[in-house]
Amino acid sequence: MASAAYAILALHFWNTRWRPEAAAARIGLRAWERVAILAPLALQGWLLYSDIVLPPQPLFGFADALSAMLWLAVLFYWIESFIYRLDGMLPPALGLAALCVPLPALFPGMAATYAASLEFKLHLILAMLAYSLFTLAMLHAVLMAVVERRLHHARKPAPGDAPGVLTGALGALPPLLTQERLLFRLIAAAFVLLTLTLITGIVFSETLFGKPLRFNHKTLFAILSWLTFAVLLAGRHFYGWRGRTALRWTLSGFVMLLLAYVGSRFVLEVILGRT
Repeated sequence: MASAAYAILALHFWNTRWRPEAAAARIGLRAWERVAILAPLALQGWLLYSDIVLPPQPLFGFADALSAMLWLAVLFYWIESFIYRLDGMLPPALGLAALCVPLPALFPGMAATYAASLEFKLHLILAMLAYSLFTLAMLHAVLMAVVERRLHHARKPAPGDAPGVLTGALGALPPLLTQERLLFRLIAAAFVLLTLTLITGIVFSETLFGKPLRFNHKTLFAILSWLTFAVLLAGRHFYGWRGRTALRWTLSGFVMLLLAYVGSRFVLEVILGRT
């Protein structure tokens, strides 16, 4: 039900925001649309709570991670919509959420003895928050690239339209400079959470395995992702990086972050059948 609701809403926002003739593109979210988004959000939140929090030995795998990431991403967009008109972000976010909601039922993950520990839960919450903010940053960066490309390579305008004018949801988005500031605020906040995730992971590893760092694919890609975003933020601060440069670094860091947990857990659970 949650997946179907997300899919219907994604189609609704695509039709009412992305089409050039869409009259609702400049209105922002209506009251009934906000309520409609909250319904599958609440249902998905309950499903995640039932899988991760309620069981004495919770199951948590790559499917739950993807579902939690997109749940938090949609929630952040819903809250963010009170400040900015970001209706154009909703079709991809809701569409991805529709795909990820059923995954825990198909790939339930495997129980681990440490999953119920307080250290693991703190590490998990920080990691999911970091993943979700980086997901938002990735969607922002991609949409900014689309807007910039439309502005620089505008098609021949229709009669009565001004050259290079964006229509539909793209035209209702904040200016590129505002979107850019929002993008780097998201990346900076996510970077802080990722740093805390790595720190709690080190502490958790020390408590559980007796050594602060287990060198494996997950650790390697997590550190590479952290270094990538550290370089991006430094480049932004010292050299004013923006545009395609920022997009490339953002996408590279996001891909490595996905490989760090989701990718490694997929290989372990689905391919190797291990925890």
